Amino acid sequence: MHYLKEFLSARELLANLTLREVKGKYKRTVFGQLWSLVNPLAVMLVYTLVFGILFQLPPQIGDPSGIEYYALWLLCGLLPWLFFAGVLNAGTSVLVGNAGLIQKVYFPRAVLPLSVVGAVGFNWLFEMAVLAIVLSIAGAFVLPWLPLVVVTMLLLALFASGIALLLSIANVYFRDTEHLLSIAMQMWMYLTPIIYPVSLVEVQSEKLGGLLGTPVTILDIYLLNPMASFVGVFRSLLYDNRLPDGAEMLTCAIWAVGVFAIGLAVFARKEKGLAEAL
Repeated sequence: MHYLKEFLSARELLANLTLREVKGKYKRTVFGQLWSLVNPLAVMLVYTLVFGILFQLPPQIGDPSGIEYYALWLLCGLLPWLFFAGVLNAGTSVLVGNAGLIQKVYFPRAVLPLSVVGAVGFNWLFEMAVLAIVLSIAGAFVLPWLPLVVVTMLLLALFASGIALLLSIANVYFRDTEHLLSIAMQMWMYLTPIIYPVSLVEVQSEKLGGLLGTPVTILDIYLLNPMASFVGVFRSLLYDNRLPDGAEMLTCAIWAVGVFAIGLAVFARKEKGLAEAL
């Protein structure tokens, strides 16, 4: 509780660090903030070409929105994933990258990983706003669902923050963490229904039945992935224009609050020895 109060008192520092990250990322560039759209658009074009055209994945029809665009369906899951991956990749190395600052002056160190969340989140907000506009032009009725979209964005930010806090500490004591993370993130992405619909997993799960003579199926294990729930909620709201499954939304909330609480508790416990460890 004491650490939480101390952290909240440093909110001005958190805002300044976040602003520094935002301004520094596109400093002296011609297009500035527009560069944040380049990466998701490039990834979308490649995946659309490979999976939507070459492999011809079945088109997903929004229910009840009625829209049928693989590229937009893909972006509804891709943008949340890119935010999540961006927070973890940048947050893991943020303590090591600011070793000089940590060793010179005391401040709640948690503001460093969380400033990364704020900076990546700022770009993500811009990207999601553009996506909402494009979806509206395509025929989706996004506006009524925006409040729930914002709530889900906050839950995902909380979930990503908790993992970033844990990984940033781990990377101080075990520098291979960031290298292992890059491998883990590649595997995690393909185990999340971003490029393909979860219905493909359901079909294969039904074919195989219970694993090792148990009632547990591949789908049961697959759905333990919290990002599958987050992606499902975003697609329900943005692409389908309907309320997400209640259990799916509750899963997102539990993962977000639980992981953040664990991350902050571990970080607070390990923070005192950071200057010496760095």
